[in-house]
This record gives sequence, structure tokens and C-alpha cells, in this order.
Amino acid sequence: MTTTAPKPSARRTPTGAAQRVEPLIERFLGGPPPVRVRMWDGSETGPEDAPTVQVRTRRALRRLLWEPGELGLAEAYITGDIDLDTDLGDGLRAMRRAARDRGLTAPAPALADRLRAAGLALRLGAVGPRPPVPAARAGLRGALHSKARDRAAISHHYDLSNAFYTLLLDETMAYSCGYWTSDAPGYGPADAQRDKLELICRKLGLRPGARLLDIGCGWGSLTLYAAERHGVRVTAVTLAAEQAAYVREQVTARGLDDLVEVRHIDYRDIAGRPDDRGAYDAVSTIEMGEHVGDAEYPAFTAILHDALRPKGRALVQQMSRGTTAPGGGAFIESYIAPDMHMRPLGETVALLEGAGLEVRDVESLREHYVWTVEAWRRTLEERWAEFVALVGEETARVWRLYLVGGALAFEERRMGVDQILSVRPDPVGSAAMPATRREWYVPADPGADR
Repeated sequence: MTTTAPKPSARRTPTGAAQRVEPLIERFLGGPPPVRVRMWDGSETGPEDAPTVQVRTRRALRRLLWEPGELGLAEAYITGDIDLDTDLGDGLRAMRRAARDRGLTAPAPALADRLRAAGLALRLGAVGPRPPVPAARAGLRGALHSKARDRAAISHHYDLSNAFYTLLLDETMAYSCGYWTSDAPGYGPADAQRDKLELICRKLGLRPGARLLDIGCGWGSLTLYAAERHGVRVTAVTLAAEQAAYVREQVTARGLDDLVEVRHIDYRDIAGRPDDRGAYDAVSTIEMGEHVGDAEYPAFTAILHDALRPKGRALVQQMSRGTTAPGGGAFIESYIAPDMHMRPLGETVALLEGAGLEVRDVESLREHYVWTVEAWRRTLEERWAEFVALVGEETARVWRLYLVGGALAFEERRMGVDQILSVRPDPVGSAAMPATRREWYVPADPGADR
């Protein structure tokens, strides 16, 4: 009698959610995923040594069906439907590095791909009505860059609450790129902001009694610094009600009522005040021009020009984007800065000169913004429980994603930030500019260790 050896049992093919979505991920990414993916049922796929994206719920897939791309992914993160098993910044850097090293280029999904995704979602039980939009998302209405819509856009971001920004920022309350002049122990964000404010005052040539128009004054960091340190008379303009209230309180508390006037108005209202035409020795606008809009920017630069007396200087500190990079992206424009517009640096320079200003100096601060944003992010993480108690988990996650993504964009040169100094020459072409930049960069106190 002969016996037949039993056949080895066939190895079962994994049928978890991760294995079922893997071919679709590869199709949408243009290659194998650069991260490990862990689904709600515990199944996993992707390289074991990569950051792990945790897809916690079926609702995450439903969000991507209704809102494919960056915005759907962002909203899934904001709501906690997806998460990373590592620091968000480290995870995003690793993902982008792996995608770059592998040459992954996501193709535009065809109709067949979308239908295949919908079918898979149906089989996984992920099909259903559109998930609720997170409350932190802006819902603007009205004509683009109308005064009413701009007021709503500014309020969405800057009127989150003074308590929130007091918690996030240093004591200068400067919500813009700092100027980091030292890596010495003890030198921190507040020092970098004060060095930035002093640099601006020097570039503008501010002296006691000079008149400064600060458009988009924020929480008054430059306004208060110029008045206190340089004896300048400042007209501060902001469209954000919370900011205007804060600056007025600070002006009174510091005894600066004779030097500072705070106007809660739209920047366009400056053009309608005859007393402002040619009245200022200097004009500053620090990271406000991004909110102006593309079509409106020529009128904005005309306001800068017309407010200056002959030989007066204007300093624009403004973010820029690469020639092929997005201006802000769907997430930023939906949750952080609705209707913002950025352009390559050269286009902004051309618009300033088109208004009759002569551009005399451009200084890039791109790396400085990486350091500035990372400082804000450290504060957010270190005081996470306080931020959640103040604004809620979803809004705190919006800001984590915003700060991490922002630092990465500047780090990778997809975004930049620059100080652009220009002057309004007098009728015979005199600009009265210093012969060199030397006086801008000497230490404020020659005996101090900067």
C-alpha cells in the first residue's frame, strides 16, 4: 500500500483593508506608498521602516471620496480620522523625502480610477453621506476681495482670540518672520523679533518726530517699538477688531497716546483721506500684502506711494512663492488665510516700481521663517493642553498642521519671505538714501554681545 504525502496547504492571501487599498494607493501615488499604512481593522501595508499613517476610521476614506487630494487629507487629520505614529513634522519630512527619492509623481486620477475607488469604498463599508465639515473651516461669501469679504477673511484668522495669540507668540506679539542674529544660549524668539523690528526702523530711517504709517499693524509690535524706542508718531491700521482693541490698550498702558493713533479700517480707506496724501516719512506693511489679492495689488502699491512724502521710504515684508508652487494650497486657504495670494518675488518688485516707487534693497529671510515657525510650533506642542482647552482639539490640530506645513514649505524653498525697501524719489530723482547699508546692521549697543 502506498501513501501519498499531504499537499502543503495553500498560503492564504491577506485580505485586510490595507491589502485591498494598496493597489489603489499605488495608482494614485504613481508608485509604492512611501509610508506604512495601518487601517482601522489592524491590517498594514507599506515599508516597515517608514512612518506609519493610522487610518482610524472608515470615515477617512469617505472624506477622501468627497474631497480628494490635500483638503480631504487635511480634514481627515484635523478630525482625528487619520494620524501619524511620530512627530508630524518628522513624518511629513520623511514622506516627502521618500517620495522624492523614489521619483513618485501622482498622475491626475482618471474617471476609471475614481470609479474603482468608489467601488472599493463601497465594499469596505466606507460609502455614505458627506462627512461634516470641521467647524474651523472658513465659510466666506460675497465678491472676492470686497471690503465685507476681506473683513470676514481677516476676522477668521486674526480674531481667533487675543488669548490664543498671547499663548502662541512671545511678549513682542509679533506674528511675522523674526530676524535671528545669534545662536548664543538664551537668545530666543523675542530677541529675534526685536532685532527684526530694529532692522525695519533702521531701513526706514526713522528718527524722533518722523511719521510712520503701519498698514496691517497686527498686535502693534512695530507700532509700539517705533514709538517707544525711536520717538516716532505712528498711525496704525488694522482690519481686525481684536487687534485694534489690543493695540489701543497697549498704547494707553505705555503712555503713548500722544504718539500713536489706531485706526480700525480697511487699508483702502486710507486713499480716501486727503490728510494722508504725502504725509508720511515712512510706510510699513509687514506680511499683510498676502491678503490684498492679485487684482487689487496695483491699487495697494499706489496707496503706499501716495501716502509718502518725496524721499519717504516704504518697507514691505511679504511672503512669496516659487514660479511653479501653489500660492497657499487648499488647506491654508480653507482654514488659515482665506483668499490669500502670493506671487514670485520679482512680480511684487515690478508692481512696486510700477506704482512709482524705486526699489533700493531686497533681503531674503527664508531660513529665518523656518526658525520662527519652529519656535511657534514648540510652544504649541509644549502647551498643547492649554491650547486645546482654549480653542478645542480640532482647531489645535489645524494649527499644528499649519505650522508644520509652513516650516516645511520655507525649508524646501516652495515659499519665501523678503523685506523689500523702496523710496518715493522727489521730482528731480533724489532719494536721500544712505550710501551703504552699514548703519542698518551695526549693533544697537556697540558694547553689547549680540
